[in-house]
Amino acid sequence: MFTLAEVASLNDIQPTYRILKPWWDVFMDYLAVVMLMVAIFAGTMQLTKDQVVCLPVLQSTVNSKAQPGTSGKADFTTVETTTDSSGRKTNLDFQQYVFVNQMCYHLALPWYSKYFPYLVLIHTIILIVSSNFWFKYPKTCSKIEHFVSILGKCFESPWTTKALSETACEDSEENKQRLTGAQSLPKYVSTSSDEGSPSASTPMITKSGFKFSADKPMIEVPSVTILDKKDGEQAKALFEKVRKFRAHVEDSDLIYKLYVGQTVIKTVKFIFILCYTANFVNTISFEHICNPKVEHLIGYTQFECTHNMAYMLKKLLISYISLICVYGFICLYTLFWLFRIPLKEYSFEKVREESSFSDIPDVKNDFAFLLHMVDQYDQLYSKRFGVFLSEVSENKLREISLNHEWTFEKLRQHVSRNAQDKQELHLFMLSGVPDAVFDLTDLDVLKLELIPEAKIPAKISQMTNLQELHLCHCPAKVEQTAFSFLRDHLRCLHVKFTDVAEIPAWVYLLKNLRELYLIGNLNSENNKMIGLESLRELRHLKILNVKSNLTKIPPNITDVAPHLTKLVIHNDGTKLVVLNSLKKMTNVAELELQNCELERIPHAIFSLSNLQELDLKSNSIRTIEEIISFQHLKRLTCLKLWHNKIVNIPSSITHIKNLESLYLSNNKLESLPAAVFSLQKLRCLDVSYNSIALIPVEIGLLQNLQHFHITGNKVDVLPKQLFKCVKLRTLSLGQNCITSIPDKISQLVQLTHLELKGNCLDRLPATLGQCQLLRKSGLVVEDHLFDALPSEVKEVLNQDTSIPFANGI
Repeated sequence: MFTLAEVASLNDIQPTYRILKPWWDVFMDYLAVVMLMVAIFAGTMQLTKDQVVCLPVLQSTVNSKAQPGTSGKADFTTVETTTDSSGRKTNLDFQQYVFVNQMCYHLALPWYSKYFPYLVLIHTIILIVSSNFWFKYPKTCSKIEHFVSILGKCFESPWTTKALSETACEDSEENKQRLTGAQSLPKYVSTSSDEGSPSASTPMITKSGFKFSADKPMIEVPSVTILDKKDGEQAKALFEKVRKFRAHVEDSDLIYKLYVGQTVIKTVKFIFILCYTANFVNTISFEHICNPKVEHLIGYTQFECTHNMAYMLKKLLISYISLICVYGFICLYTLFWLFRIPLKEYSFEKVREESSFSDIPDVKNDFAFLLHMVDQYDQLYSKRFGVFLSEVSENKLREISLNHEWTFEKLRQHVSRNAQDKQELHLFMLSGVPDAVFDLTDLDVLKLELIPEAKIPAKISQMTNLQELHLCHCPAKVEQTAFSFLRDHLRCLHVKFTDVAEIPAWVYLLKNLRELYLIGNLNSENNKMIGLESLRELRHLKILNVKSNLTKIPPNITDVAPHLTKLVIHNDGTKLVVLNSLKKMTNVAELELQNCELERIPHAIFSLSNLQELDLKSNSIRTIEEIISFQHLKRLTCLKLWHNKIVNIPSSITHIKNLESLYLSNNKLESLPAAVFSLQKLRCLDVSYNSIALIPVEIGLLQNLQHFHITGNKVDVLPKQLFKCVKLRTLSLGQNCITSIPDKISQLVQLTHLELKGNCLDRLPATLGQCQLLRKSGLVVEDHLFDALPSEVKEVLNQDTSIPFANGI
């Protein structure tokens, strides 16, 4: 027999699970408790009261002689023999009546009358277990426990109330904003977007132009509740828990199936109980005839018995049947509810309308079923829970936490001076852009890196000194007012991206932009077309720097051809095949095609009549015979062919009359032809890291030469004619085979940098002291050679006085 405490524990579900028990489950629990009480009450009465009372049935003809077998019984009792109602003796004592009562209890009494309380108890326990099995099954209880825990925290979180109240205020303010400001916005800018449209970070681009969607203006709303740092951290943790729980639960419908299964089991159980109980309800009666077949012990063959509990059991049975009927009807209603609507889908449409969080996603499977169950308890739970499914709500929370952490004082500490002596702020891997950033009104450069939810509000208009912006994997969204400010004031923009779609559409509309740097993949998936959009709005763009993996020059670059002065293309080693678009860049003065796997100088370059500087660094150029065509480029002054595979320099280089700088380092040159030294305007010659063994005496013809680099070659002797180049300021002779430095080096009175390290020198000439501008910091040589110099020479070289350059550039 179970104790009451043991049975009650089966229905003792944790109080927190009550939110997952709809009214029918609660009502069935109460019915189960009443049925449990009926079983216990009936069982207690059967144990404490006499079961049956039997009397012998006398024959119609009374035998006056007593049966001989009964005379001996009187020796075992002090009770006298009894008589029947008419005064006739029955010759039975007390022990014989007890014996007959027990025999007839088992023989004459129907089994249902004997086991009714126990059946009720067993059935009730099964129903209780069936009702709560989904709370106890290992594969579902963990999910349910986690869900209830998260739901309670979401309901009680201060962020829930704050988010709902702020969006309600925002909604009303935004409606006013739409009415008052919609007409003043440009056609390509809108303050709102349709639900389900692409995000503002990747606006829709149509054939006719841009459909630019800026973010809704930020409205300052006074906080209804103060969200301290601890509450903010707890709310962020809740967002993460909800995200992980959703991913874990949405992929299966086990909880739903288990609940349906246990409801079906309860319904079948109800039908079974009702069917067999209805058949046995009439078997419970007060009177029973018993034939125990113990005539040899008692002398009577038939007894008439009364069941003392028959009346009470019948009443209890009728009550039990009534309870079972009610229980069954509720089970049928539950099944109707389960199959009436799709419980494996849950829509937050009403919540979206009430809270203005239009991005709350609909959920499915077990997650949806749990929310449907919660709605039966209180729909407010789902409404407050939906806040933590909204990315908008999460972003608002991050924004508040971010502003708490990144104050104006903290941001000021991170401001630094860059190489151009400009005030620069670099923000890396934050959840957003802190509001205090826009209070740094004296900031010149702002770098935003790996900030996926970056928003640029109208407050940026306070940063009147801001002219340079870096967006590194940061598809920033801008408000309309902020865009107007950037369009008019921004001069330099760096955008680093993984896919071209990450470039914000407003970038193409910055009409006053002077410099644009794009770093990322511009090719589409099929690698046949460039994803870069039209640049025709960039009317003042002067410098375009593209670092990508192009196979052809983007045709859209021609949109800025009339005013572009510098074009830089850095490929990642992808071969640049099509360069026809270059012919239209007639105003380009500087052109760099680096790491493009070029094997020859592109013919399209010869059409650039205004070209002044050409850089073909890190290609695969082996021959430069086409250099003769440079004679048409009258303004070309700088030619950089470094880091290629050039073997020799053609004599046709003499046709580039205006060439002032020639970079041929890191090639495969073995000699310098005399034609190079006929370039009278040459001021810089770099032939470092080749295989040159001799410096021709014709070098003395370069009277304007100021920088000569021949580091990393095989030179062993310096010709005296070298020192006729009296304007030399930089002379790099390191890593050669030079054994001595002529004393005539004293003629280089403007020399400021001399590199001699890595040669075979035994000493340095004392005439170095006559190089008036040379200092120890500009002398690159082994320490022992410097120490061997006369003390007066070292003293001169160690002087820290700055002497103005004579005959400047």
